Amino acid sequence: MHKINEILKLELFIARRLALSPDENSRNVMVRIATATVAIGIAVMIVALAVITGFKREITDKIIGFGAHVQVVNLDANSSFERDPIDRAPSFEERIRALDATRSIATFAVKGGIIRTSEAMQGVMLKGVGEGYDSTFFASNMVRGSLPRVGGEERHKDLLISESLAAMLRLDTASRVEMLFVQEDGLPRRDRFKVCGVYSTGMGEMDNLIVLTELRNVQRLNNWSEEQITGYEINTRDFSRLSDFSTEVDRIAAEVSLAEGRNLMAEDIERRYPTIFDWLRAHNVNALVIIVIMIAVALMNMISAMLIILLERTRMIGLLKAMGMRNGAIQRVFLYRSFYIVGRGALWGNAIGLLICALQYWGHIIKLDPSGYMLSEVPICIEWWWLVALNVGTVAVIVVLMVIPTMIISFIKPDTTIRYQ
Repeated sequence: MHKINEILKLELFIARRLALSPDENSRNVMVRIATATVAIGIAVMIVALAVITGFKREITDKIIGFGAHVQVVNLDANSSFERDPIDRAPSFEERIRALDATRSIATFAVKGGIIRTSEAMQGVMLKGVGEGYDSTFFASNMVRGSLPRVGGEERHKDLLISESLAAMLRLDTASRVEMLFVQEDGLPRRDRFKVCGVYSTGMGEMDNLIVLTELRNVQRLNNWSEEQITGYEINTRDFSRLSDFSTEVDRIAAEVSLAEGRNLMAEDIERRYPTIFDWLRAHNVNALVIIVIMIAVALMNMISAMLIILLERTRMIGLLKAMGMRNGAIQRVFLYRSFYIVGRGALWGNAIGLLICALQYWGHIIKLDPSGYMLSEVPICIEWWWLVALNVGTVAVIVVLMVIPTMIISFIKPDTTIRYQ
């Protein structure tokens, strides 16, 4: 064991002397190119993964904010926004609240309509919410004003609209606005609301569609009783287990439907917006392609640099062989040397990549068209687990594959190299 430690110390010593040699670092252009390639590759991968993670998190959070993790609606209804009503089911609510994974459950009702002003008109979905509704999402995206008042003896005619709608219709807080609705008999119906607040999520399509009010306003417009609702919105504590949670909610809904003659069906957020989540999942493929390409480019440059280093050090290799060092030990010397190159490149790559991410995160430099990307700027989200995995994996893959070019050491003859060099 002591002998092995001494050999390893010798290999590390030689590799360190090679790495710190000013002659090699100043003369060998390929070493600098390889270092730069690794740095650029790491930086590109960090930025790409930060953007992809940001897109997935931002869009998922905003879609969930507009419609919760799971909705329970009428089983017999179609897939449009407006559904036939269901009667509230106290037994269902109690069983859902009893689940450990449940974070919140709230009732809601929707009604399609048109906001009309003297300037313009816009079709919207009026969403009514009651007590218990998780308004954290809208509260965190408030621009001015306040959230609609819900509950209490008095019914409030408050309306929360988006900033894009406010600009389009020239409305602001305290503005009075008229809305038009079409009843089941085909006749129009008018109602007036007061704008209580303005929000902005950056998701143009959803911002222009959703306006928020008190649940009882929508029930009155639909001619529903206080017990009739469009459905339930249920949030889970662990989004990563959404599929299991949705299955459990759907099972409870089916049991309550059979026992009480109701028609309840659970839909999770991924089933309601399959196109968006398929698009987000496609980003995983993009990330994999970027990682493979960057590692491949860095690897090719590292192989070229290692071959040049080996050819420049053939005399040293011959001397080491003549002194009794085995091929494997000499290979490890140059593997340690490659680790120094890759390690230095990784450090520079992390510094550059994290700096770019920081500039975008705090400076909001790169903007996006919300109509195409559903976000107004490029999002950034760094998760430490993939940052560590990316660095460790990249360095490990490149260094391990450096075994291939170092195999040339076995073909170097000590007598020839010493004689002619």
